Amino acid sequence: MPGGSRRRSRIAALQTLFEAESADRDVLTTLDRHIEDARLPEDAAEFAQHLVEGVQKYRQAIDAVIRERAPAFPLEEMAPVDRNVLRLAIYEVLFDNQPAPLRTAINEAVELAKGYGSESSGRFVNGVLGAVALAAVDDEPPSADTSD
Repeated sequence: MPGGSRRRSRIAALQTLFEAESADRDVLTTLDRHIEDARLPEDAAEFAQHLVEGVQKYRQAIDAVIRERAPAFPLEEMAPVDRNVLRLAIYEVLFDNQPAPLRTAINEAVELAKGYGSESSGRFVNGVLGAVALAAVDDEPPSADTSD
């Protein structure tokens, strides 16, 4: 799948997670609408679905990673865009069985944060993911047993 399609998949996944959380909507129904609105080709739609389902499956463990690596920023008070960008990137790096290269995941997350978050979102996401990356080098990856 071309890189542009993967980026469009990540955008659809981010929009889905943000909307489902913010408006208390069913995540899969919301995802279907975003995939249709974005006119994603089949492989890109499958990747977006893979991301959303992965974040949902490992959300408790992903949120624990965010809390650990960004202790000065309570998860519940974090900007919803930043929180969901971090969830996507952390899923791709630490929990996906075919993880994205670290540099790619961080760059994509920073671009999403810049495009959809506040003026400081890109720097914030980059800092948190940098802390996650440093810890990942020293630690073993989280086990699937920490999922919801």
